[in-house]
Amino acid sequence: MIFQGKSHIIGDNIDTDTIIPAMYCATFKPEILREHFLEKYDQNFKNKVKKGDILFGGENFGHGSSREHAPITIKAVGISAIIVKSVARIFYRNVFNIGIPVIECKEAVDYANGGEEVYIDIKNGKIKVGQKNFQFKPIPKFMQNVIESGGLVEYYSK
Repeated sequence: MIFQGKSHIIGDNIDTDTIIPAMYCATFKPEILREHFLEKYDQNFKNKVKKGDILFGGENFGHGSSREHAPITIKAVGISAIIVKSVARIFYRNVFNIGIPVIECKEAVDYANGGEEVYIDIKNGKIKVGQKNFQFKPIPKFMQNVIESGGLVEYYSK
C-alpha cells in the first residue's frame, strides 16, 4: 500500500483539542469538523492541505482526549497519512480505526521542511521525503487490511 502527497509540518505536543477544539465536538459531521482543523495552531492550515497530503508531527502527537473527532477531522481535511516522532497510544488506535496510518519515524520528521513530496510504502516500511529515504517498522498485516478497507467498520463489514 502506497501513500503519496505533499508534507505539512506541525510541532510537538499537538493534542486532540488543537486538532479540533472541543467546542466543535457536538457533531461527527466531517464537513463541519473540517472547517476547524488546527485552527488554534494556524487559522489557515486547512486551506493549505490537499487530498492525499501527509502530516508531519513532533513528539507526543495526539495526546489528550480519546474522542474520535480528531482522527475524523484529519480524514475530512484530506490527510492520507501521518508521520510523527512519537504518538499517544489512544490516538494511534483511533486514527487507524478510521483508516489513516500513523508512523513513528523521528529521522523523517527531523528531515522534512514542509512542501516536499512524500512517498510512503506501508508494506515495506519505507518513506521517501524529497530525495532522502527512511526506514520504519512495517505496519502489521491486520492493520494494513484495516487501512485498505478505509477503517475498522468497513473492514468488519466485508
